[in-house]
Amino acid sequence: MNQNGNRVFVLNMRGQALMPTTQRKARILLKQDKAKIVKYNPFTIQLKYPTGEAKQDIHLGVDTGSENVGIAITSGTKVLYKVVVKLRQDVSQLITLRSIYRKDRRSRKTRYRAPRFLNRKRPEGWLPPSIQNRINHHFRWIDEFMSLLPVGFTKLHIEVAKFDIAKTINPEIKGIEYQQGNTYGFYNDRYYVFARDNYECQVCGCKGSNENPLHTHHKIFQSCGGTDRVDNLVTVCTKCHSYKNHQPGGILYKWMVSDKKLKQYKEPPFMNILRIRMFQRYPNAIFTYGSITTPDRKELGLEKTHYNDAIAISGIKLITENPNEVLVINQFRRNKRSLHEANARKGRKEPNRIAKRNNKNVDFCKGFYKNDKVSVLGKIGYIVGFTTSSLYVHDKEGNYITLQDKSYKQIPISKVKSINHNNNWQYHVI
Repeated sequence: MNQNGNRVFVLNMRGQALMPTTQRKARILLKQDKAKIVKYNPFTIQLKYPTGEAKQDIHLGVDTGSENVGIAITSGTKVLYKVVVKLRQDVSQLITLRSIYRKDRRSRKTRYRAPRFLNRKRPEGWLPPSIQNRINHHFRWIDEFMSLLPVGFTKLHIEVAKFDIAKTINPEIKGIEYQQGNTYGFYNDRYYVFARDNYECQVCGCKGSNENPLHTHHKIFQSCGGTDRVDNLVTVCTKCHSYKNHQPGGILYKWMVSDKKLKQYKEPPFMNILRIRMFQRYPNAIFTYGSITTPDRKELGLEKTHYNDAIAISGIKLITENPNEVLVINQFRRNKRSLHEANARKGRKEPNRIAKRNNKNVDFCKGFYKNDKVSVLGKIGYIVGFTTSSLYVHDKEGNYITLQDKSYKQIPISKVKSINHNNNWQYHVI
């Protein structure tokens, strides 16, 4: 199987998409000044001279997901392009943190914040921000690559998923039982947990009493992402539900560590919502499911990855050319929009009446900007923060790049070489 790099997208003089070309041919066109660079990521050139516009059928395969989106472009028996888009998973936590900051602000003497009463009704089609963010970026990247492929010759293939969560929990469920969950007939979840545990403390085995009443305990602490689902709740008595048992080494902490892989049901509802939105957004697309993709991928002899799933989804039956490159796209939260931190700023002598931001929230320093791609002593990374005369740099795995034989994380600006400026997306090829 022939190995090469991802193809280069090409636009004609009018800005219309042509067939993608090889990296070698793109270099020749740029060197001869017959083309100019329009976009670096994904790399796109525009021709400066009129040319024939021979086009072939192209298939864009999309492997949807809650964390990663696989995209592959194929034509005939050739794979032209492979992409993995990593979606943000921190939106929910950031919104919760913002709520905590705002509640704390209301108890302090900060600038006046006028009450709002016209934002109590959610618009039609509203989704939680964590879900809406991931759906928007599915649409954003599908539309991005569709715009770089010839109009009228490109077919869109999307894999979606449909889950029945109730049947996942109880395969025998049917009829009216869908409306009657585990807690049906109980006053609330707490009484269900007590009855399930036979009104016994699951640590010492004692029964509840007036002197030692029972409580429901979160096996995975709420501060560590635990939910109020009944399978995360357990019965404990007051004596066992102590501060000491919550600390490392305590029985309650050991439970949390052992139950860290408690089965979650966050992804199935998201995939159900995404499937409906995909149907609405791309009514002419060809839709498929995982039960079809898996045997097709195995028949092609490809290992399990998001971009290989996308290749199989595109409908290709035989591969004679497959790039040895994969473009990885990762969203970066460049701006920190909180005006106040959890702890009051040190050295303040007057109220923050002008909403002045903390120095660590600045976006640039001496010509460098957050998320710029830079080189530090031969290592490639991205700027994540600034001090007065130095930078903080992460590699593509998210680890700090430090100077040799140094323990601190700051990198002097003199040792940093700029590669290119980025927006709030990071691109690297593997």
